[in-house]
Amino acid sequence: MASSGRDCCTLCYDDDGSSREAATWCTECEVLLCTDCEKHHTKSKASKDHKTMSTKDYHNLPKYMLEISSQCQDHKKKFELYCSFHSCPCCVQCITDKHKKCQDLKPLSDILKQVKSSASVQLFEKDLKNVKENLEEIIKYLNSRMNTNNSQKTKAAEQIRSMRKSIDDFLNKLEQKILDDLESEHTQLKSKMNTLLQQLKTQANQISQLQNEFSKMRQYATELQTYVSLRDIEKTTSQAEKYIDELKSGDNLEEKNLAVIISSTLQSILQDVKSFGNININTSQSTLQIKPGRKDQAQNLVPAIPRIEVIKPTMLRTLTMQEDMQYEINAPICRILPDGKCLILNRHTYGRSHALLLIGNDGIFEKKVTTFREYPCDACYVTNNTVAVGLGISKKTVLVDVEKNKIIQTIQLSHQCHKVASDGKLLVINGIQTRTIVNLNDMSQTILEGEEATQISLFEDYIYGTIFSENKVCCYKITGELLWTFQHHDINCPEGIALDKNGFVYIASKGNNSIVVISQDGKICKTILSETDGINYPVYIDIHRETGMMIVSSEVKQTSAKKNSGDHYFTAIIYKI
Repeated sequence: MASSGRDCCTLCYDDDGSSREAATWCTECEVLLCTDCEKHHTKSKASKDHKTMSTKDYHNLPKYMLEISSQCQDHKKKFELYCSFHSCPCCVQCITDKHKKCQDLKPLSDILKQVKSSASVQLFEKDLKNVKENLEEIIKYLNSRMNTNNSQKTKAAEQIRSMRKSIDDFLNKLEQKILDDLESEHTQLKSKMNTLLQQLKTQANQISQLQNEFSKMRQYATELQTYVSLRDIEKTTSQAEKYIDELKSGDNLEEKNLAVIISSTLQSILQDVKSFGNININTSQSTLQIKPGRKDQAQNLVPAIPRIEVIKPTMLRTLTMQEDMQYEINAPICRILPDGKCLILNRHTYGRSHALLLIGNDGIFEKKVTTFREYPCDACYVTNNTVAVGLGISKKTVLVDVEKNKIIQTIQLSHQCHKVASDGKLLVINGIQTRTIVNLNDMSQTILEGEEATQISLFEDYIYGTIFSENKVCCYKITGELLWTFQHHDINCPEGIALDKNGFVYIASKGNNSIVVISQDGKICKTILSETDGINYPVYIDIHRETGMMIVSSEVKQTSAKKNSGDHYFTAIIYKI
């Protein structure tokens, strides 16, 4: 259709091969029209209502839009219907070929009616604006991070050079000291040898003088002079020989050699020190604030969240209790692990140590993970076979490796540790009207003041808690701000709390022997398990969100034989939600 950079009229080109320049584009016929053809096009009964645009406006459209046709490419027929199930337009022939079983077919004209002025277009325009602003904000944030990293690099280089200078200054100081010691020792040695040399030279001069005198004596002295002189010569010679013997027997003639012994610690640097240090990249949560997108934007592409009315757990099994697990101060804390196994925090009343126990998938006791001298108040699964246990009045929480059967870290706090909850990134520790948020990446702590919860749970940066004495359930932002409070006659003396993957809140309602589910917005609730399902005095509840496994541990009324003992025993039931 294009020739010499011009748009050619489709109809003229097809009829006679001429190349008259096009002026408009018919959006329904999908042809370019010259001025004459446009006149006929607007007068024709079949096309007089067709919408047209100038070729200039036509070329302003994005390329991918120009490729969108109003005709079916498979059947060469005009699109007349829209299939909501497949999210595509279709012609009459498409219904027979591809859409026989599709029920939700609508006239395409109804779908396209006032589409440009619809709320969807306005929302998508807002979405595009938000996405662009978010991208710009991210670019700005990353540029800021790059500048920060450049500053960190400069600071790190300065630290390296400063350390090198400190090492150089220290080694120079050590070097100067040993050189000074060398000079001192050499000076002392040289002084002693010079003194000895002076003495020897004096002795040698005396003997030389004596030799000259002895020669003259033989030539010129009388016999008497010779005789008397020989006695003096003998005495002097004897003294000289004695002096030589003393030198030989003493240490004056020993070879004194200067040598240096380099410090073994200094020598080990060359072998032991393999690097100047390490360059670490410490990761922390992003401080970037971006605008949230619409959650319903791709509602047809993701599975719908079930309604609260359809939630009904299915019982899978009951845990088998060992004899020494039967008599407790209250129902033990039960937690579900990713592999389906269970952890039981067993707490005793009669001086025995408290224990963290592992129960297998078959409900049978497997092993004792670890014991505690301090009274453990709560436990939660963290991540990677790690469990957090709050140790109450000892003001500390410990992280326990379930596989290695040992405590791997202790977190000391300024307040008591009654309740714990984690999402793998954060650990929330509740005390008496005080709450600490621990960032598990760097173990930094943030302390918040607030209402004391009976039990807590953490989901998507929101903290959920039950208030036993007030029969209510609360939802807080991670910053401590109260989001909503829920109270209902179905919730009586609430204890345990847990959330499923969809954000529904499950409550152990101890006062009326039931498990109640609250909607994500904290507005409605439903009782899903009751006494008829075997729920009696429920205390703790836990849900593994990925597997949909739920465990409920309950106190069981005392038997007559144990009525006066003050002891309880418990049952734990596992469900699939």
